[in-house]
Amino acid sequence: MVTVHDLVEARLYESEDAVIQDALRHLLRARPNLRINLAVHRYQTEEISLAKAAVLAGVSWPQMREILVERGVPLRLGPQTLEEAEQEVQALQDYRRPQP
Repeated sequence: MVTVHDLVEARLYESEDAVIQDALRHLLRARPNLRINLAVHRYQTEEISLAKAAVLAGVSWPQMREILVERGVPLRLGPQTLEEAEQEVQALQDYRRPQP
């Protein structure tokens, strides 16, 4: 069995954290449902915006809204502060950028 330490020792990664981050990134790409479940959880528990949840889930804003409605999650629409509004604009801009 390969360990995180093995990958760092072989100088394939700079640190164990880098290995874990890369592994998580690949896991979430391979299993989109995990991304959606994580986005729903964070929307419910951390009060991230709908736009941020959509970016995290890898879906459009309308799709994320539909997912939340289907799961019975109460929607929080509209920013409460200028900072929240700016964060939503940034999240939407990030979503519209081409993915590598």
